[in-house]
Amino acid sequence: MRNAMGTEMSDPPVPIAGPTLEAEAVSKSFLSGVVRVQVLQSLSVAVYPGELTLISGPSGCGKSTLLSLLSGLQSPDGGRVRALGEDLASKDKRALERFRLHHTGFVFQGFNLFPALTAKEQVQLPLGYLGIGRRQSDERAMQVLEEVGMTHRADMRPAELSGGEKQRVAIARALAKEPQLLFADEPTSALDAENGQRVIDILHRIARSHGTTVLCVSHDPRAARHADRVLTMEDGAIRSDWQPSSTRSASATAKEPTV
Repeated sequence: MRNAMGTEMSDPPVPIAGPTLEAEAVSKSFLSGVVRVQVLQSLSVAVYPGELTLISGPSGCGKSTLLSLLSGLQSPDGGRVRALGEDLASKDKRALERFRLHHTGFVFQGFNLFPALTAKEQVQLPLGYLGIGRRQSDERAMQVLEEVGMTHRADMRPAELSGGEKQRVAIARALAKEPQLLFADEPTSALDAENGQRVIDILHRIARSHGTTVLCVSHDPRAARHADRVLTMEDGAIRSDWQPSSTRSASATAKEPTV
């Protein structure tokens, strides 16, 4: 099977009508010195395609840990995580890396851009790992840079870009692979209000226009107004699961916490 870029895709997941991300009674703890700290305890949640789902809450509440488990960057101590219908625990390290390469994109707080590469080259980098040729990656890079409003900065390096521009390049890089799952960890925390709102708007548009599952972790209260769904966490548990009225009809009501 080939994707929209004409690239051969290995082991594609079977399309599913339900949630694309599921955590079932997951738990996770970390050792801090001689003390084991329980971060998540028997947490369950389902996340759906075509939506920007926001995980909010204070620092240390477990939201970044939950994102790491759902994206396969970490494994739970107990419980099960499924992504695109596949049990991540059933995959060895190599298969998990292959799954992330073909089906996921990541956006981080610190941008994670390479100083020596231009904006276009940053976006082309993951396409090379997929075996896409230079001409085709050039075209794809410019397409996604246009989508985030950065074609005019395509030949600029990170030192020549503002914080907001760097984050938009990082989003374009994540989007270039046409991932079904897009994870963003505190993407607005280093940005001012205007650029933070622009980044959230872009993530929301990606979810709607591409049908992508976009899962975003943020303690920024501005982000909640632009999400389709907000999961509020505290002390390692989901305390509320609600839909902002700005993205739903007036009849939409908050759902019970999924715990």
